[in-house]
Amino acid sequence: MADTFANHTGKTAVVTGSSTGIGRAIALEFAAAGATLIVHYNRSKNAAEQTAEMIRERTGVTPAILKQDLIVETELAAFVDRCRSELGEIDTWVNNAGADLLTGSGRDLTAHQKLHKLLAVDVSATVHLSRIVGQKMKTRGSGTILNIGWDQADRGMEGDSGELFATSKNAIMGFSRSLAVSLAPEVRVNCIAPGWIKTAWGEQAPEHWHKRVLDETPLNRWGTPEDIAKTARFLASDDASFVTGQVINVNGGAVR
Repeated sequence: MADTFANHTGKTAVVTGSSTGIGRAIALEFAAAGATLIVHYNRSKNAAEQTAEMIRERTGVTPAILKQDLIVETELAAFVDRCRSELGEIDTWVNNAGADLLTGSGRDLTAHQKLHKLLAVDVSATVHLSRIVGQKMKTRGSGTILNIGWDQADRGMEGDSGELFATSKNAIMGFSRSLAVSLAPEVRVNCIAPGWIKTAWGEQAPEHWHKRVLDETPLNRWGTPEDIAKTARFLASDDASFVTGQVINVNGGAVR
């Protein structure tokens, strides 16, 4: 039985990049709310299967799992069609997938290569998928789209990572505001801007980063993927029916 808060019973949802981290947490939260899901992955098939199994254990329903490399722009429309073939009409689309440049092989790319990957995955794929899905939702007469920004994008952070992530995430935050106007009133579009969230990078970050997180966060802790997921659940629900075109910081009150 689905939780009563921000209920999604009878609704469908696609969460890109839902094999691990924030995407997995959003998928689990939506499943707890009663939604029927697509779990998407690109490289992490085993992790995607783990997400699906976690959903099955909690809800008794096994979600469909779809693989798609979102960099391949010519395949995005077909990917949306595959999702609709599995789900029927899509009520919520969450563009969570992003380039991992902080752990694994992404750390070793040049700044130019990192920028290229961020623009391809975080920006271009989000824009194209949102426009494809958004038009279908608008024609249908309802739907919600959620994108993922970054709370420090519009105030700045030093270093290569700060510069590059600010470039890509500011683009998504601005795009989300504009798309909300384009698709209104049938479709709502919002963007979540996470702060310091303890995902894979946070788990292995050096001690000085942990100190910085606590110093910069008034609530004096790291955020969790579940903090983001609960916000996503609300924003995609009917309880948020008068909320669109917003960038919502989920960052423990950080302002610097």
